[in-house]
Amino acid sequence: MIMLTITCAVPLILGLFTRILYLILIDRGRIPNERKIIKTLIVLGSGGHTTEMLRIVRHLDISKYTPRVYIHAQTDEMSPVKLGDIEEHREDWKVLPLIRSRQVGQSYFTSIATTLIAFFHALRLLLSENPDLILCNGPGTGVPVCLGSLFLKIFFFNRTRIIFVESFCRVKTLSLSGKILFFVADHLIVQWPELCSNNSKFVHLVK
Repeated sequence: MIMLTITCAVPLILGLFTRILYLILIDRGRIPNERKIIKTLIVLGSGGHTTEMLRIVRHLDISKYTPRVYIHAQTDEMSPVKLGDIEEHREDWKVLPLIRSRQVGQSYFTSIATTLIAFFHALRLLLSENPDLILCNGPGTGVPVCLGSLFLKIFFFNRTRIIFVESFCRVKTLSLSGKILFFVADHLIVQWPELCSNNSKFVHLVK
C-alpha cells in the first residue's frame, strides 16, 4: 500500500515541480495574446504605497485597462477615500477589502497564520474576479494576492500577468515584498539603477 502511494505520488510531484519551473523560467513575461481590453486588479497599500500607486493609475489608458478592481487591506480606511478622488466620475471600477497579512508591529511568528488566512481570502477574490493583470507596488497586502495568482496559474485556473513596481524609496535594495515577488512577477519595475545590477531580464528601470 505504501509503495503504491509512493508510486502514484512521485509523478504528481514531478509534474507539479516541472509546471512551477516552466512558469518561473519560461512563461514569465510572455503576453498570452494581444488584448484591447485588460481587466486590471490594482493593489493599494496604506500611506505612501497608495500615493505612488495612484500616480501610476493616473497615467493608465483607462479605455484599455478596464474594468479596474482595487484591493486594499481591511484596516486601511484612507486608501478608498484617496481612490475616490480619481475614480469618482467613472463607472468601470470597484474596490474590495482584503484581510491584512501582517499588522504593523506584529511578530513574524504570528503573521504566518494571518498570512495564510489572507492567502485563502485572496484566492477567493482572484477566482471571483479573474483579472488579466495584477498591478502591485510593494505593500504586504500584495504578496498573498500575487502568490495566490501563481498558485492558480500552476493549476491552470488563470493566466494572469503580474507587474510589480518597486517603491521609489527603495534605492539600493529591494523591499521584502520585492524579494519575494522577484521570482513571481512577470515584470519587476524599479526606479533606481542600483536595483538593476543583477541584469535580470525581468527587471526594468524606469526614470
